[in-house]
Amino acid sequence: MRNLFYAAAIAALLMGCGQDKNSGNPFMTEYNTPFQVPPFEQIKLEHYKPAFLLGMEQQAAEVDAIVNNPEAPTFENTIVALDQSGNLLRRVSMVFYGLNSANTNKEMQDLSREISPLTSKHSDDINLNPELFARVKAVYDNQDQMDLTKEQKKLLSETYKRFVRGGANLNDEDQAKLRELNSQIALLQLTFGQNMLNETNAFQLVIDNEADLSGLPANLIANAAEVAAANGQEGKWIFTLHNPSVMPFLQYADNRDLREQIFNGYTNRGNNNNESDNKEVVKQLITARLAKAQLMGYDDFASFILEDRMSKNSTAVYELLDQLWTPALAKANDELADIQAEIAKEGNNFPAQGWDWRYYADRAKQAKFDMDENEVRPYLQLENVRDGMFALSNKLFGINFKPLQNMPLPHPDAEVFECTDKDGSHLGVLYLDWFPRESKRGGAWCGSYRGQTYNAEGEKVAPVVTIVCNFTKPAAGQPALLTADETETMFHEFGHALHNLFRDVNYYGISGVPRDFVELPSQIMEHWVFEPEMLNEYAKHYQTGEVIPQALVDKLDKSGKYGQGFATTEYLAASLLDMDYHVMNEIPQDLDVVAFESQTLGKRGLLSQIPARYRTTYFNHTMGGGYTAGYYSYIWAEVLDSDAYQAFVESGDIFNTDVADKFRTYVLAPGGIDDAMDMYVNFRGQKPGIEPLLKNRGLKD
Repeated sequence: MRNLFYAAAIAALLMGCGQDKNSGNPFMTEYNTPFQVPPFEQIKLEHYKPAFLLGMEQQAAEVDAIVNNPEAPTFENTIVALDQSGNLLRRVSMVFYGLNSANTNKEMQDLSREISPLTSKHSDDINLNPELFARVKAVYDNQDQMDLTKEQKKLLSETYKRFVRGGANLNDEDQAKLRELNSQIALLQLTFGQNMLNETNAFQLVIDNEADLSGLPANLIANAAEVAAANGQEGKWIFTLHNPSVMPFLQYADNRDLREQIFNGYTNRGNNNNESDNKEVVKQLITARLAKAQLMGYDDFASFILEDRMSKNSTAVYELLDQLWTPALAKANDELADIQAEIAKEGNNFPAQGWDWRYYADRAKQAKFDMDENEVRPYLQLENVRDGMFALSNKLFGINFKPLQNMPLPHPDAEVFECTDKDGSHLGVLYLDWFPRESKRGGAWCGSYRGQTYNAEGEKVAPVVTIVCNFTKPAAGQPALLTADETETMFHEFGHALHNLFRDVNYYGISGVPRDFVELPSQIMEHWVFEPEMLNEYAKHYQTGEVIPQALVDKLDKSGKYGQGFATTEYLAASLLDMDYHVMNEIPQDLDVVAFESQTLGKRGLLSQIPARYRTTYFNHTMGGGYTAGYYSYIWAEVLDSDAYQAFVESGDIFNTDVADKFRTYVLAPGGIDDAMDMYVNFRGQKPGIEPLLKNRGLKD
């Protein structure tokens, strides 16, 4: 039965929000917009809380109706009814959390902290409802007597498993402990992410001497001048910790002292002993996670998480990471020798530090391959790259993207497209949001403002998808020219978007795939980026329209694998760090997370010049949730995507539509209907091998 105090609290909060406001609340009615996208311009901060609270109230009532149904439990009246419950809560959640990442402010962050314990409790009220679980279990136990499709059986299995993993089999006392832990974990993860955003925005490297800009590309200098002007420091230059600013600064700035300043600012985020410090947050978080895992009967949190992944256990994860660590570290040592040689060429003999790596590795790359990455950027105008990825999807799958005008936008910087299938039917809507701002968290991601499903009338509900990035913003009047890495990122996130657009499932509960499979659709798209046939499609000089010269393509090809020692090692270091935190079966009371990080990576021989891609105090992938005990997923999926791309190569045509159709049918469309490895084998005809990955990264000849 529902908690009466909780119901009263919800009612009181609803009254506090003002019921009269609900009539004008966009979330309370069907969206009257093209393709029923969220009416972003109409949504105000005051609309979220009433919608959240009413959404929880409505879903609670829907659950009550399932529990109190006098008819015997069936797949339709219990499993499907539960899957379709909570529409209002789902609608507001997808918009709020999407915008809280892409266009947040203090008021939204405060509201997220207020809502977090309520949504955590609401979720627990469902997962720990004994009468509801009894009905779910009755259907599960009697499924052999039902004529269920494969998709329905998977939904039933996933629903039952969700209840068991949500604590339904615990006694009352342990369920109370679980509720407390879930609420604590949710709030700590939220706090971690907010602290990281605050720390990223707080740092500014202000330069007032033009000589200190030596070595920096003109577009980076112009952008820094605009940032300074926007901050009331006209005539100066400001560099920030957003990747499009800090990374090229570390790569090109001649001033070593300034490189050190911004490097230390970047790598010490969340570790400054201020109000946004994350060290204690991490300690409390991993302690709470371990307590939850052990309450659920597992030795450690990784065991609890990985049971539901392709890898199944930490042993399999460590085996893959360790298999890659040795050749990656060997490559990194070779690159360090190149770096020291470049330092010696200048007549210096200091040992390279972390703030020297990108700078001197870039020089070593130029010396070895006569390759300056800035040579490529004029051929990578953002709009051309975007159109190139659209062209690739048309070549492979026959789909098209048409720009839409006069549409609601999540931010004025965003653009929006309709996606249509090869037969002209509507597949979904795609938003693209390219550039950094203080209201946007770092990195790049693909999300949804509405997921694909079918409604009660059996009509397909098309998804509304968003790609959010932090690419280098152009100076006023200049085009946006991407780096090679940003170009790969665009194709990567577009792969996630295609996965969302092509998904074709009947139920929300089976729309997802395991975390260590989800990067396959995104990472396979990266393989086409610098293929000569693709470069001819989109790599055209922004001034002359000239297609990228073959000589430059050859340089790209020859130099493409240089630097993989650094890139692979820094990634593996973060993956190992994530695992090491979550395989602990006891958390020391005096745990120092900075010392733990140093020890766990130091014992493996990580070079001091290479910090983990994400150090503990700004490792939002794991500490913010999402990739907890799962950052290894990128390299796990890279085994899959490297092998999968070989299917196109072996066919003799990297745009082979028959292979692409199989990939769509068996990997992109089924959601979670099939087990992940079964999906892969259905496509490829065999399990993947690791050899293509090693060759792709240049770790094996």
